[in-house]
Amino acid sequence: MARAVVVGAGLGGLASAIALRRRGWEVAVLERRAHADEVGAGIAVWPNALRALDALGPGARARELGTVEIGGGIRTRSGRWLARVDASDLRRRQHDEVVVLARPDLHALLRAAAPAVREGVAVARVDPGDTGRPAVVHDDAGGRHEAELVVAADGLHSTVRAAFWPAATVRDTGRTAFRLVAIHRLDAGGESWGGGDLVGLGPLPGGRTYLYAVVPTADVPAGADPLPWLRARLAGWHTPIPAVLDAAEGPVLAHTLADLRPPSSWHHGRVALLGDAAHAMTPNLGQGAAQAFLDAVALAEEATADPASLAGYDRRRRRAAEAVAQRSRRAGEVASWRAPLAVAVRDALVAALPARASAAALDRLLGTPGDAPGDRAPAGRTAE
Repeated sequence: MARAVVVGAGLGGLASAIALRRRGWEVAVLERRAHADEVGAGIAVWPNALRALDALGPGARARELGTVEIGGGIRTRSGRWLARVDASDLRRRQHDEVVVLARPDLHALLRAAAPAVREGVAVARVDPGDTGRPAVVHDDAGGRHEAELVVAADGLHSTVRAAFWPAATVRDTGRTAFRLVAIHRLDAGGESWGGGDLVGLGPLPGGRTYLYAVVPTADVPAGADPLPWLRARLAGWHTPIPAVLDAAEGPVLAHTLADLRPPSSWHHGRVALLGDAAHAMTPNLGQGAAQAFLDAVALAEEATADPASLAGYDRRRRRAAEAVAQRSRRAGEVASWRAPLAVAVRDALVAALPARASAAALDRLLGTPGDAPGDRAPAGRTAE
């Protein structure tokens, strides 16, 4: 039985471990953190991600754990709709919906379906191997893990990527994201754009709401309690944003947004990049986890004990994922425009875009129900 070592137990790492084991690989998952539990607020799982989860196995359960998006679109900070997303039309076109659930719940679901995770094991270095010899992952405790495949799923600041693709550096966007969960039953989701700031809302199970806000990092006061600061900054925004902030429960998560300068390839020897380690992107299109799940399905379909098989994975996924990352970065830049004239022009253009054109653009992003990587099984692709 061919052996695979997955470095990182985030959403992408667990998804790849599940996919590889289903294809007959013996899989070990290494996680540098002492506890691999996921932190986070909510996550919107779009139809392409649900199709990938169906191929992995937990798709139906993910739908049960979440709440179907009730429709949304893009609004101004005053609440005027610029564009609407018709949930029923999306369902007709994509044969599925957008499901919003707590990010820790999605992580726990994947972890339950994945091989056991070895926590507190950090990677010191990796010998990538070649056609004639296996790869070797050396951990910081002196452990040695031989494998026919090493999956670098260790995130934006991947140590494995840095060793073999040093030019693939992290790019700061100059923006900071805040995420929280509130006890609030939502009537309509979507995003609202202001002059430099944006706010997103999504329904969670149990009458809760997931809120995220993105602001210029330069405007965030150092050391300030984020919740009172957000309440003051967004006090003049449309209903129900102030009410959601007033009903916040638990911590407010904050981190600066960054993406990745694309690596020249996704494979080196027996090492393959996956998820944020390969194509970390801004959250503006809600596609970070989705693209990682698609990576996982495609990698398991393409990879064999012959490292040359990784070129097929690269061909199937790299160009598509990098295009999504580039589109997401552009969307974040446009949504964060600050100059009043630029904001007015942006809003007018979004409002003037025909619904049919918006739907077509979304379908190009999500693909069609018949073309997800998990929907086909290339002949001869097994682990042995």
